[in-house]
Amino acid sequence: MDRTSQEVYDAGMAVRRQVLGDAHVDRAEAKKDATTEDFQNLITRYAWGTVWTRPGLDRRMRSAVTITAMVAGGYWDECAMHLRAALRNGLTREEIQEILLQCSIYCSVPAANIAFTLAQKVFAEVDADLEAGRPL
Repeated sequence: MDRTSQEVYDAGMAVRRQVLGDAHVDRAEAKKDATTEDFQNLITRYAWGTVWTRPGLDRRMRSAVTITAMVAGGYWDECAMHLRAALRNGLTREEIQEILLQCSIYCSVPAANIAFTLAQKVFAEVDADLEAGRPL
């Protein structure tokens, strides 16, 4: 059964919130304006509502693939966001480190070096948030 456009959007927003966290999505939604509204809707519908809701991969695997793609492309802001999301999706820090080691071979050592630095920063932020009682 085909889903309506609104159902795809709603499913996408639900997954987006589960993966990235309410605080991140709320910030993105608050910054949305006439310039970015169509783009934000596209992300919600297609990335989150169509791809991330497919049954073929679980969220842990999707996070692993996404981190690798962000490292390969050098998309560092998105990489940091998805490192945090990977923890929310159940990847361990050790698994993330292994993903980044794999990236050092297939994406480049310099790219992995940046990604490891980002991971250190994200892990420290997560630790601080958890100590302060804020959600992951």
